Amino acid sequence: MAQTSDLILERMMALHPKIIDLTLDRVWRLLAALDNPQEKLPPVIHIAGTNGKGSTQAMIRAGLEGAGKSVHAYTSPHLARFHERIRLAGELISEEHLTEMLDECYNANGGESITYFEITTVAGLLAFARNKADYTLLEVGLGGRLDATNVITPELSVITPISIDHEQFLGDTLTKIAGEKAGIIKRGVPVVVGPQQDEAMDVIEATATRLGAPVIAHGQHWHVSEERGRLIYQDETGLLDLPLPALPGAHQIENAGAALAALRHLNVNEAAYEAAMNNVTWPARMQRLSEGAFQARVPEAELWLDGGHNPAAAEALAKHLGNLPKRPLHLICGMLNTKDASGYMGPLAKVADSLTAVSIPGEPNTLPAKETARFAADAGMKTDTAEDVDSALKKLAETDPTARILICGSLYLAGEVLRRNEA
Repeated sequence: MAQTSDLILERMMALHPKIIDLTLDRVWRLLAALDNPQEKLPPVIHIAGTNGKGSTQAMIRAGLEGAGKSVHAYTSPHLARFHERIRLAGELISEEHLTEMLDECYNANGGESITYFEITTVAGLLAFARNKADYTLLEVGLGGRLDATNVITPELSVITPISIDHEQFLGDTLTKIAGEKAGIIKRGVPVVVGPQQDEAMDVIEATATRLGAPVIAHGQHWHVSEERGRLIYQDETGLLDLPLPALPGAHQIENAGAALAALRHLNVNEAAYEAAMNNVTWPARMQRLSEGAFQARVPEAELWLDGGHNPAAAEALAKHLGNLPKRPLHLICGMLNTKDASGYMGPLAKVADSLTAVSIPGEPNTLPAKETARFAADAGMKTDTAEDVDSALKKLAETDPTARILICGSLYLAGEVLRRNEA
Protein backbone atom coordinates (compact mmCIF):
# COMPACT_ATOMS: atom_id res chain seq x y z
CA MET A 1 0.00 0.00 0.00
CA ALA A 2 1.35 3.46 -0.91
CA GLN A 3 2.27 5.74 1.97
CA THR A 4 0.37 9.00 2.24
CA SER A 5 3.54 10.94 1.39
CA ASP A 6 3.90 8.93 -1.85
CA LEU A 7 0.42 10.03 -2.96
CA ILE A 8 1.18 13.71 -2.25
CA LEU A 9 4.55 13.45 -4.03
CA GLU A 10 2.75 11.98 -7.03
CA ARG A 11 0.37 14.97 -7.08
CA MET A 12 3.35 17.30 -6.88
CA MET A 13 4.86 15.78 -10.02
CA ALA A 14 1.87 17.09 -11.99
CA LEU A 15 2.37 20.74 -10.95
CA HIS A 16 4.99 21.42 -13.65
CA PRO A 17 5.51 19.61 -16.97
CA LYS A 18 9.32 19.76 -16.79
CA ILE A 19 11.41 18.02 -14.15
CA ILE A 20 14.09 20.74 -14.27
CA ASP A 21 13.38 24.41 -15.00
CA LEU A 22 15.99 26.61 -13.36
CA THR A 23 14.61 29.81 -11.87
CA LEU A 24 13.92 30.91 -8.28
CA ASP A 25 10.70 32.85 -8.90
CA ARG A 26 8.35 29.96 -8.02
CA VAL A 27 10.35 29.11 -4.88
CA TRP A 28 10.30 32.69 -3.59
CA ARG A 29 6.53 32.86 -4.19
CA LEU A 30 5.85 29.68 -2.19
CA LEU A 31 8.25 30.64 0.61
CA ALA A 32 6.45 33.98 0.96
CA ALA A 33 3.11 32.15 1.19
CA LEU A 34 4.57 30.07 4.06
CA ASP A 35 5.89 33.12 5.99
CA ASN A 36 9.50 32.69 4.79
CA PRO A 37 10.78 29.63 6.69
CA GLN A 38 14.22 30.09 5.04
CA GLU A 39 14.77 33.03 7.39
CA LYS A 40 14.22 30.89 10.51
CA LEU A 41 16.72 28.07 9.97
CA PRO A 42 19.52 27.09 12.34
CA PRO A 43 22.91 28.30 10.95
CA VAL A 44 23.33 26.94 7.42
CA ILE A 45 26.30 25.30 5.68
CA HIS A 46 25.55 25.33 1.94
CA ILE A 47 27.36 22.79 -0.28
CA ALA A 48 27.70 22.86 -4.09
CA GLY A 49 30.01 21.12 -6.58
CA THR A 50 29.93 18.39 -9.21
CA ASN A 51 31.44 15.47 -7.32
CA GLY A 52 31.71 14.78 -3.61
CA LYS A 53 28.89 17.02 -2.33
CA GLY A 54 27.06 14.21 -0.56
CA SER A 55 30.19 12.59 0.89
CA THR A 56 31.53 15.94 2.11
CA GLN A 57 28.19 16.79 3.69
CA ALA A 58 28.08 13.37 5.37
CA MET A 59 31.56 13.93 6.88
CA ILE A 60 30.65 17.40 8.13
CA ARG A 61 27.51 15.96 9.71
CA ALA A 62 29.44 13.10 11.35
CA GLY A 63 31.93 15.63 12.69
CA LEU A 64 29.34 18.03 14.10
CA GLU A 65 27.40 15.18 15.68
CA GLY A 66 30.66 13.84 17.13
CA ALA A 67 31.11 17.24 18.76
CA GLY A 68 27.69 16.88 20.37
CA LYS A 69 25.81 19.17 17.95
CA SER A 70 22.38 18.41 16.50
CA VAL A 71 22.18 18.71 12.72
CA HIS A 72 19.47 19.05 10.08
CA ALA A 73 20.55 17.80 6.64
CA TYR A 74 19.04 18.05 3.17
CA THR A 75 20.29 15.98 0.24
CA SER A 76 19.08 14.72 -3.15
CA PRO A 77 18.25 12.58 -4.93
CA HIS A 78 17.10 9.90 -2.52
CA LEU A 79 18.08 6.29 -3.13
CA ALA A 80 15.48 3.98 -1.60
CA ARG A 81 12.90 6.33 0.04
CA PHE A 82 12.13 10.04 -0.29
CA HIS A 83 12.51 10.45 3.49
CA GLU A 84 16.31 10.15 3.07
CA ARG A 85 16.36 13.71 1.69
CA ILE A 86 15.28 15.33 4.97
CA ARG A 87 17.11 14.57 8.23
CA LEU A 88 15.83 16.40 11.30
CA ALA A 89 18.32 16.75 14.18
CA GLY A 90 20.00 13.50 13.13
CA GLU A 91 16.93 11.39 12.35
CA LEU A 92 15.24 10.79 9.00
CA ILE A 93 11.92 12.62 8.85
CA SER A 94 8.99 10.44 9.94
CA GLU A 95 6.22 9.51 7.51
CA GLU A 96 3.68 11.49 9.56
CA HIS A 97 5.85 14.62 9.69
CA LEU A 98 6.77 14.41 6.00
CA THR A 99 3.11 14.05 5.01
CA GLU A 100 2.21 17.09 7.12
CA MET A 101 4.97 19.26 5.54
CA LEU A 102 4.19 18.15 1.97
CA ASP A 103 0.47 18.73 2.48
CA GLU A 104 1.04 22.22 3.85
CA CYS A 105 3.31 23.15 0.92
CA TYR A 106 0.93 21.66 -1.64
CA ASN A 107 -1.99 23.65 -0.21
CA ALA A 108 0.02 26.89 0.13
CA ASN A 109 1.11 26.55 -3.51
CA GLY A 110 -2.54 26.79 -4.57
CA GLY A 111 -2.17 24.75 -7.75
CA GLU A 112 0.40 27.15 -9.25
CA SER A 113 3.21 25.88 -11.50
CA ILE A 114 6.22 24.62 -9.50
CA THR A 115 8.68 21.78 -10.07
CA TYR A 116 8.84 18.67 -7.91
CA PHE A 117 12.33 19.53 -6.62
CA GLU A 118 11.31 23.10 -5.79
CA ILE A 119 8.22 22.24 -3.76
CA THR A 120 9.89 19.34 -1.95
CA THR A 121 12.90 21.55 -1.11
CA VAL A 122 10.52 24.11 0.39
CA ALA A 123 8.96 21.27 2.44
CA GLY A 124 12.42 20.46 3.76
CA LEU A 125 13.11 24.10 4.67
CA LEU A 126 9.73 24.30 6.43
CA ALA A 127 10.54 21.20 8.50
CA PHE A 128 14.00 22.58 9.40
CA ALA A 129 12.58 25.96 10.45
CA ARG A 130 10.12 24.31 12.85
CA ASN A 131 12.57 21.95 14.55
CA LYS A 132 15.50 22.94 16.74
CA ALA A 133 19.06 22.07 15.76
CA ASP A 134 22.51 23.61 16.01
CA TYR A 135 23.20 23.51 12.24
CA THR A 136 21.47 22.99 8.88
CA LEU A 137 23.40 21.32 6.06
CA LEU A 138 21.95 22.05 2.62
CA GLU A 139 23.22 20.18 -0.45
CA VAL A 140 22.56 21.87 -3.79
CA GLY A 141 20.45 19.81 -6.19
CA LEU A 142 21.74 21.15 -9.51
CA GLY A 143 24.16 23.99 -10.21
CA GLY A 144 23.88 26.57 -7.46
CA ARG A 145 22.88 30.04 -8.65
CA LEU A 146 19.30 29.07 -9.56
CA ASP A 147 19.00 25.97 -7.39
CA ALA A 148 15.97 25.84 -5.09
CA THR A 149 18.28 25.68 -2.03
CA ASN A 150 19.88 29.03 -2.92
CA VAL A 151 17.41 31.11 -0.91
CA ILE A 152 19.42 31.40 2.30
CA THR A 153 22.39 33.32 3.65
CA PRO A 154 24.63 30.64 5.12
CA GLU A 155 27.25 30.80 7.83
CA LEU A 156 29.61 28.96 5.47
CA SER A 157 29.61 27.88 1.81
CA VAL A 158 31.49 24.82 0.52
CA ILE A 159 32.33 24.09 -3.14
CA THR A 160 33.60 20.58 -3.90
CA PRO A 161 35.45 19.70 -7.16
CA ILE A 162 33.73 20.99 -10.30
CA SER A 163 33.74 19.08 -13.59
CA ILE A 164 31.62 18.84 -16.73
CA ASP A 165 28.11 17.53 -15.97
CA HIS A 166 24.52 18.65 -16.66
CA GLU A 167 25.74 20.72 -19.64
CA GLN A 168 22.17 21.08 -20.97
CA PHE A 169 21.30 23.14 -17.87
CA LEU A 170 24.57 24.66 -16.68
CA GLY A 171 26.57 25.38 -19.84
CA ASP A 172 29.02 23.52 -22.04
CA THR A 173 32.33 24.76 -20.58
CA LEU A 174 33.95 24.41 -17.18
CA THR A 175 33.95 28.21 -16.85
CA LYS A 176 30.17 28.43 -17.35
CA ILE A 177 29.49 25.52 -14.99
CA ALA A 178 31.78 27.02 -12.33
CA GLY A 179 29.87 30.30 -12.68
CA GLU A 180 26.64 28.49 -11.80
CA LYS A 181 28.22 26.63 -8.85
CA ALA A 182 29.87 29.82 -7.56
CA GLY A 183 26.36 31.31 -7.45
CA ILE A 184 26.04 30.02 -3.87
CA ILE A 185 28.77 32.41 -2.68
CA LYS A 186 27.20 35.19 -0.61
CA ARG A 187 28.52 38.63 0.28
CA GLY A 188 30.98 38.39 3.16
CA VAL A 189 30.34 34.68 3.80
CA PRO A 190 33.49 32.48 3.87
CA VAL A 191 33.71 29.70 1.27
CA VAL A 192 35.69 26.46 1.63
CA VAL A 193 36.91 25.35 -1.81
CA GLY A 194 37.99 21.80 -2.66
CA PRO A 195 40.56 20.95 -5.37
CA GLN A 196 39.67 22.67 -8.66
CA GLN A 197 40.92 22.91 -12.22
CA ASP A 198 42.39 26.37 -12.96
CA GLU A 199 39.43 27.62 -15.03
CA ALA A 200 36.97 26.76 -12.25
CA MET A 201 39.19 28.25 -9.52
CA ASP A 202 39.53 31.51 -11.47
CA VAL A 203 35.73 31.89 -11.58
CA ILE A 204 35.31 31.04 -7.89
CA GLU A 205 38.03 33.48 -6.80
CA ALA A 206 36.66 36.27 -9.01
CA THR A 207 33.13 35.76 -7.61
CA ALA A 208 34.41 35.66 -4.02
CA THR A 209 36.50 38.82 -4.54
CA ARG A 210 33.52 40.69 -6.00
CA LEU A 211 31.39 39.70 -3.00
CA GLY A 212 34.07 40.16 -0.34
CA ALA A 213 33.78 36.49 0.62
CA PRO A 214 36.90 35.05 2.30
CA VAL A 215 38.21 31.97 0.42
CA ILE A 216 39.52 28.91 2.30
CA ALA A 217 41.04 26.99 -0.63
CA HIS A 218 42.72 23.62 -1.04
CA GLY A 219 46.41 24.00 -1.90
CA GLN A 220 46.49 27.56 -0.52
CA HIS A 221 44.92 27.61 2.94
CA TRP A 222 44.70 23.89 3.67
CA HIS A 223 46.40 20.71 2.51
CA VAL A 224 45.41 17.08 2.88
CA SER A 225 47.16 13.81 2.03
CA GLU A 226 47.44 10.15 2.94
CA GLU A 227 50.64 9.13 4.69
CA ARG A 228 51.34 5.60 5.93
CA GLY A 229 47.65 4.73 6.12
CA ARG A 230 46.67 7.92 7.98
CA LEU A 231 45.03 11.15 6.84
CA ILE A 232 47.20 14.22 7.36
CA TYR A 233 45.44 17.60 7.27
CA GLN A 234 47.24 20.90 7.70
CA ASP A 235 46.19 24.53 7.81
CA GLU A 236 47.39 27.68 9.56
CA THR A 237 45.92 26.38 12.84
CA GLY A 238 48.15 23.29 12.80
CA LEU A 239 48.25 19.65 11.78
CA LEU A 240 45.69 16.86 12.24
CA ASP A 241 46.80 13.21 12.12
CA LEU A 242 43.59 11.18 11.67
CA PRO A 243 42.31 7.77 10.57
CA LEU A 244 41.42 7.50 6.89
CA PRO A 245 37.72 8.21 6.20
CA ALA A 246 35.37 5.25 6.49
CA LEU A 247 34.29 5.93 2.88
CA PRO A 248 36.70 4.07 0.54
CA GLY A 249 38.57 5.70 -2.35
CA ALA A 250 41.48 8.12 -2.74
CA HIS A 251 39.04 10.88 -3.80
CA GLN A 252 37.50 10.73 -0.32
CA ILE A 253 40.78 12.12 1.06
CA GLU A 254 40.07 15.40 -0.75
CA ASN A 255 36.42 15.38 0.33
CA ALA A 256 37.60 14.79 3.90
CA GLY A 257 39.92 17.78 3.57
CA ALA A 258 37.03 20.06 2.61
CA ALA A 259 34.93 18.69 5.50
CA LEU A 260 37.79 19.26 7.97
CA ALA A 261 38.34 22.80 6.64
CA ALA A 262 34.62 23.48 7.26
CA LEU A 263 34.75 22.00 10.77
CA ARG A 264 37.88 24.03 11.59
CA HIS A 265 36.09 27.19 10.50
CA LEU A 266 33.10 26.32 12.71
CA ASN A 267 35.48 26.02 15.66
CA VAL A 268 34.25 22.66 16.92
CA ASN A 269 36.06 20.52 19.50
CA GLU A 270 38.77 17.96 18.77
CA ALA A 271 36.34 15.01 18.96
CA ALA A 272 34.70 16.29 15.75
CA TYR A 273 37.69 15.53 13.52
CA GLU A 274 38.00 11.84 14.42
CA ALA A 275 34.20 11.44 14.29
CA ALA A 276 34.10 12.95 10.77
CA MET A 277 36.45 10.19 9.57
CA ASN A 278 35.24 7.23 11.65
CA ASN A 279 31.47 7.73 11.81
CA VAL A 280 30.69 8.84 8.25
CA THR A 281 28.27 6.71 6.23
CA TRP A 282 27.04 7.47 2.71
CA PRO A 283 25.24 4.78 0.72
CA ALA A 284 26.08 3.89 -2.91
CA ARG A 285 29.58 5.39 -2.80
CA MET A 286 31.69 2.27 -3.27
CA GLN A 287 29.37 0.52 -0.83
CA ARG A 288 30.09 -3.14 -0.14
CA LEU A 289 26.91 -5.25 -0.31
CA SER A 290 27.90 -8.01 2.07
CA GLU A 291 24.36 -9.18 2.82
CA GLY A 292 20.88 -9.03 1.33
CA ALA A 293 18.99 -10.47 -1.63
CA PHE A 294 21.58 -9.61 -4.29
CA GLN A 295 24.58 -10.88 -2.35
CA ALA A 296 22.71 -14.16 -1.87
CA ARG A 297 22.64 -14.58 -5.68
CA VAL A 298 26.47 -14.43 -5.85
CA PRO A 299 27.55 -15.86 -2.46
CA GLU A 300 31.22 -16.31 -3.42
CA ALA A 301 31.62 -12.96 -5.18
CA GLU A 302 32.68 -9.59 -3.78
CA LEU A 303 29.72 -7.31 -4.54
CA TRP A 304 29.93 -3.50 -4.64
CA LEU A 305 27.57 -0.62 -5.49
CA ASP A 306 28.41 2.89 -6.69
CA GLY A 307 26.14 5.68 -7.94
CA GLY A 308 28.75 7.93 -9.60
CA HIS A 309 27.72 8.81 -13.16
CA ASN A 310 30.14 11.26 -14.81
CA PRO A 311 33.70 11.01 -16.16
CA ALA A 312 35.29 12.50 -13.02
CA ALA A 313 33.45 9.97 -10.84
CA ALA A 314 34.58 7.16 -13.17
CA GLU A 315 38.21 8.35 -12.88
CA ALA A 316 38.01 8.20 -9.08
CA LEU A 317 36.29 4.83 -9.22
CA ALA A 318 38.85 3.33 -11.62
CA LYS A 319 41.71 4.59 -9.47
CA HIS A 320 40.20 2.98 -6.36
CA LEU A 321 39.41 -0.30 -8.12
CA GLY A 322 42.93 -0.43 -9.50
CA ASN A 323 44.34 -0.26 -5.95
CA LEU A 324 42.24 -3.16 -4.60
CA PRO A 325 43.75 -6.67 -4.29
CA LYS A 326 43.80 -8.35 -7.71
CA ARG A 327 40.57 -10.12 -8.64
CA PRO A 328 38.58 -10.33 -11.91
CA LEU A 329 36.28 -7.28 -12.13
CA HIS A 330 32.88 -7.32 -13.87
CA LEU A 331 30.65 -4.26 -14.12
CA ILE A 332 26.85 -4.27 -14.23
CA CYS A 333 26.03 -0.82 -15.57
CA GLY A 334 22.89 1.24 -16.19
CA MET A 335 22.96 4.93 -17.12
CA LEU A 336 20.68 7.86 -17.89
CA ASN A 337 20.56 9.20 -21.45
CA THR A 338 21.45 12.68 -20.08
CA LYS A 339 24.94 11.56 -19.00
CA ASP A 340 28.27 11.35 -20.83
CA ALA A 341 28.33 7.55 -21.20
CA SER A 342 31.39 7.61 -23.43
CA GLY A 343 33.38 9.71 -20.95
CA TYR A 344 32.24 7.47 -18.10
CA MET A 345 33.35 4.26 -19.82
CA GLY A 346 36.87 5.42 -20.73
CA PRO A 347 38.53 5.22 -17.30
CA LEU A 348 36.67 2.03 -16.30
CA ALA A 349 37.74 0.20 -19.47
CA LYS A 350 41.29 0.20 -18.07
CA VAL A 351 40.35 -1.86 -14.99
CA ALA A 352 37.26 -3.94 -15.88
CA ASP A 353 37.25 -7.41 -17.45
CA SER A 354 33.69 -7.03 -18.73
CA LEU A 355 30.55 -4.91 -18.60
CA THR A 356 26.98 -6.17 -18.61
CA ALA A 357 24.57 -3.37 -19.53
CA VAL A 358 21.06 -3.06 -18.12
CA SER A 359 18.27 -0.52 -18.54
CA ILE A 360 17.25 1.26 -15.32
CA PRO A 361 13.80 -0.07 -14.30
CA GLY A 362 10.95 2.46 -14.23
CA GLU A 363 13.19 5.33 -15.36
CA PRO A 364 11.95 7.13 -18.50
CA ASN A 365 15.38 8.67 -19.13
CA THR A 366 17.27 5.40 -19.01
CA LEU A 367 19.86 4.74 -21.68
CA PRO A 368 18.74 1.46 -23.30
CA ALA A 369 21.00 -1.45 -22.32
CA LYS A 370 22.11 -1.92 -25.95
CA GLU A 371 23.26 1.71 -26.13
CA THR A 372 25.16 1.44 -22.83
CA ALA A 373 26.84 -1.73 -24.14
CA ARG A 374 27.79 0.07 -27.36
CA PHE A 375 29.55 2.88 -25.45
CA ALA A 376 31.39 0.28 -23.36
CA ALA A 377 32.44 -1.67 -26.48
CA ASP A 378 33.68 1.56 -28.10
CA ALA A 379 35.85 2.08 -25.02
CA GLY A 380 37.34 -1.38 -25.53
CA MET A 381 35.37 -3.42 -23.01
CA LYS A 382 34.04 -6.93 -23.47
CA THR A 383 30.26 -6.39 -23.25
CA ASP A 384 26.97 -8.16 -22.75
CA THR A 385 23.40 -7.08 -22.00
CA ALA A 386 20.92 -8.44 -19.48
CA GLU A 387 17.24 -7.88 -18.83
CA ASP A 388 17.95 -6.71 -15.27
CA VAL A 389 20.50 -6.85 -12.44
CA ASP A 390 19.18 -10.25 -11.29
CA SER A 391 19.82 -11.81 -14.70
CA ALA A 392 23.26 -10.21 -14.93
CA LEU A 393 24.24 -11.55 -11.50
CA LYS A 394 22.93 -15.02 -12.35
CA LYS A 395 25.07 -15.15 -15.49
CA LEU A 396 28.18 -13.88 -13.68
CA ALA A 397 27.66 -16.38 -10.85
CA GLU A 398 27.81 -19.15 -13.46
CA THR A 399 30.78 -17.87 -15.46
CA ASP A 400 33.02 -16.30 -12.76
CA PRO A 401 31.60 -17.09 -9.29
CA THR A 402 34.43 -15.62 -7.18
CA ALA A 403 34.87 -12.36 -9.09
CA ARG A 404 34.54 -8.75 -7.93
CA ILE A 405 31.25 -7.32 -9.24
CA LEU A 406 30.44 -3.61 -9.27
CA ILE A 407 26.91 -2.37 -9.99
CA CYS A 408 27.37 1.20 -11.25
CA GLY A 409 26.45 4.07 -13.60
CA SER A 410 23.56 5.85 -11.89
CA LEU A 411 22.17 6.82 -8.50
CA TYR A 412 18.76 5.76 -9.84
CA LEU A 413 20.05 2.24 -10.51
CA ALA A 414 21.75 2.27 -7.09
CA GLY A 415 18.45 3.22 -5.43
CA GLU A 416 16.64 0.39 -7.20
CA VAL A 417 19.34 -2.06 -6.06
CA LEU A 418 19.20 -0.88 -2.43
CA ARG A 419 15.39 -1.14 -2.36
CA ARG A 420 15.41 -4.63 -3.85
CA ASN A 421 18.38 -5.78 -1.76
CA GLU A 422 16.49 -5.01 1.44
CA ALA A 423 13.28 -6.69 0.27
